[in-house]
Amino acid sequence: MNVQFRDRPEPASPVSLKTAIADCDIHPARATADELYPFLEKRWHEHLEVYGKQAYHGMMEGPPYPKAQPNASRRDAWPPEGGPQGSSLSFMQKQLLDPYNVALGVLNPLASGQGLRNQDLAGAICTAINDWQIEKWTAKDSRLKASIVVANEDGLSAAAEIRRRAGDKNFVQVLLLSRNVEPLGQRRYWPIYEAAQEIGLPVGVHAFGFGGNPLTPSGWPSFYIEEMVGHAQCQQTALASLVLEGVFERYSRLKMVMIEAGFGWAPSLAWRLDKGFERLHSEVPHLKRKPSEYIRDHIWWTTQPMEDPERRDHLFQVIEWIGWDKLLFATDYPHWDFDEPSRVLPAGVSDANREAFYLGNAKKLYGLS
Repeated sequence: MNVQFRDRPEPASPVSLKTAIADCDIHPARATADELYPFLEKRWHEHLEVYGKQAYHGMMEGPPYPKAQPNASRRDAWPPEGGPQGSSLSFMQKQLLDPYNVALGVLNPLASGQGLRNQDLAGAICTAINDWQIEKWTAKDSRLKASIVVANEDGLSAAAEIRRRAGDKNFVQVLLLSRNVEPLGQRRYWPIYEAAQEIGLPVGVHAFGFGGNPLTPSGWPSFYIEEMVGHAQCQQTALASLVLEGVFERYSRLKMVMIEAGFGWAPSLAWRLDKGFERLHSEVPHLKRKPSEYIRDHIWWTTQPMEDPERRDHLFQVIEWIGWDKLLFATDYPHWDFDEPSRVLPAGVSDANREAFYLGNAKKLYGLS
């Protein structure tokens, strides 16, 4: 077992393992490469076997950086019956859902059709992934809810998939990734936001993805740790684009969740945007409010990875700016940087804020309260 607990100088919050929690970032995996075939037309079986999946980056497949461990996952998360980490429901129940009393688990599949250059294939795989999530996961454990994965670079196709799932209680959000061909506020992605708002689901933006560009604006970094830290920079780019392109002004009921990129940077980004807005408002007259107001009204944040300042009052100050009602707990299971629920919050959190953080905020956001 290689779960890495962080050294924290402050005492941990006294959370009982009996406390019901929501885990807003669980990654299900396929046991075999052809597990999706029952959900795909025959033509795509042959296409995948002959041509494979071509993503928007220079590698044939997979992430642009080797991970520290296979599938970036915990060594103790290999299912006893075989298959990669995260591919067994019964083992997930035994290792995560039951011992941590997970009342709500939100599935965020990463190895989907998002970021593929063949848009028809991307759409077919995303639809198959959504059907697979129902059959293998949510239909078999009512604690689990799925995210609708969509062919993000084809806004019209993505919107059609979102509307096709309208009213389906197996799904609680739409899932995008932070790395795309263009910043997420660009108009090519607006049909996704329009459809999500229409059916009343939030849009989650998870770290990673394929956009054909390096993580940094100055080229490819050298180390995996740079990629991990860089997720925050990538999310900042996405969030600034969403605000300044007027997405939240146009879709005033849209809710978004920033997943697995931290949140300690949120106040400083908002302050910088507000400062620029004071002098440059004439460039973006479609914005009726300060950038910080859109961010605080429209954005929720998951905790894993959560910044760990040495002094807990610094953490509390950031959360106070964001709002205790906008923070969602996540473990990132089965990945190697899994967060142990009882060790995430330091001591000094009120009972009301702790309950909202671990469960209440998620149930309210996802319409399950």
